[in-house]
Formats: sequence, C-alpha cells, structure tokens
Amino acid sequence: MAGTYLDTIVAAHRTAAAQDERSLDHLVEAAARQAPTRGFGAALAAGDTLRVIAEIKRRSPSKGDLNPGLDPATVAAAYERGGAACLSVLTDAEFFGGSADDLRAARGACALPALRKDFTVDARDVADARLMGADAILLIVAALDDTELRSFLALAGDLGLDVLVEVHDERELDRAADAGASIIGVNQRDLTTFEIDRELAVKLAPRMPEGAVTVAESGIRGTEDARAVAAAGYHAVLVGESVVTSGDQTSAVQALARVAR
Repeated sequence: MAGTYLDTIVAAHRTAAAQDERSLDHLVEAAARQAPTRGFGAALAAGDTLRVIAEIKRRSPSKGDLNPGLDPATVAAAYERGGAACLSVLTDAEFFGGSADDLRAARGACALPALRKDFTVDARDVADARLMGADAILLIVAALDDTELRSFLALAGDLGLDVLVEVHDERELDRAADAGASIIGVNQRDLTTFEIDRELAVKLAPRMPEGAVTVAESGIRGTEDARAVAAAGYHAVLVGESVVTSGDQTSAVQALARVAR
C-alpha cells in the first residue's frame, strides 16, 4: 500500500500528531465539560426510511474541487430541509479543504448531529472533535492498529461521542466487530486507489454484527443505489459528491431520504 492516497494522508496526520505538544489530560478535561451531544447513532437508527448522512466537502484528492466556495451554514440548512438525519463535515484542511470552522458553522445552522469527518490517528484528535462541537467521529480501521481502535472507541464513549467505524473489506469488518463498534460504515471507495466498488456494501451486509447500526458510504449516486443498500439491510447512507455538487441540494437529499428500508 506504499504511496497510496490513504498512506499519504495518514502519514501527514501522524506527523502532525507527533509534533503536537498539547496536554491530552487538559484536552480531555475541557472536552468533558462540553454541552451534551445530539445523538448521531440514535438519529441513524430511527424511522422506517433510509437515513441520510449528508456531507459538506469542498474537494477530494481524487476529484479535485467539488464545491470550493460553499457556505457550510447554507448547505447544512439545505440538507436539513431535505430530511437529512445527520451531517458529515470534512475538517481536514490539506487534502479536503475543510476546517473546524466549517463544522461549527454547519452544526450551528441546523439541529442535526454532526460527524467530524477526518483522519483520527491520536487521542487528541478525539478530544479536539468534542471541543469543536462534533457529535461523532470517524475511525478508519485501515488507518489504525487494534490497540488504537479500541482506545479511541473507549475515549470517544467517555466523552459522549458516537463513533462511525469505517471498513473496506471482510477482515476490517471483523476487526471493527471485535473492537466493539456499534456503528459500522462500509466505504465502497477503496482508499488505496480511490476506485468505487458499488457492490461492496451489499456483499458485506450479511457479515454485519447483530444490533449494529450500518452505513453504506461512497458510490451512492441516486435512489437506485440507495434502494439497493436499503434492501440489503443498511440503516443509512453517507453521501457527499452527489449532493454537495447538486444544483438543488435539498431535493437531492430528499429523494434519498424517502427510500424505504
């Protein structure tokens, strides 16, 4: 996997973490004093239609600029009008053009729970997410060893954060289950090549642990793709490119949010 997109991005984040001299204890103490979160996992489990996690993303390493001039508050409000259950907000600056300010602005403009979409590689990243107002964090199994995965899951729980644990294959799904993940996302985009396999989520559905909230990520172009993953038992979809680049973001989300599950 040397030289892949994932390796490059994770290496940059690990370098930054190694240079971070802030006290973890102080960050955790401050994070623990924040207002209650909005319940990301509960929002995904509710209802009898597919839950939509609508993403605020300016650009990606594979596609370049998607919507570089977007206003996070305006987009978040449009997503909420369309019936989104949650937000996903990119906070990585170097590779995705995001920021903590994007998350704050988006969450402040609506009542939806917000996922901090970033590459969590250090316990301070978990505390930072809580401090910037996130209701949930992303943990990418491919980027972490088992000790990190379990440790970050535990810390997030202590701080009141939900965790979307992202997998890309059967082995990673087994690791997520063994670590006790309760919200599991199958990213159909291979983060080593950024290619999409639109059958991956359906393929992995039977292996999902009982009781887990399940999310299909990437490659959801519209209602046909959404119906396929809903029929396979998924609770939710995480959609970025197809909604953030839409000329009518409210309607784009609304179409997905009407899919029965």
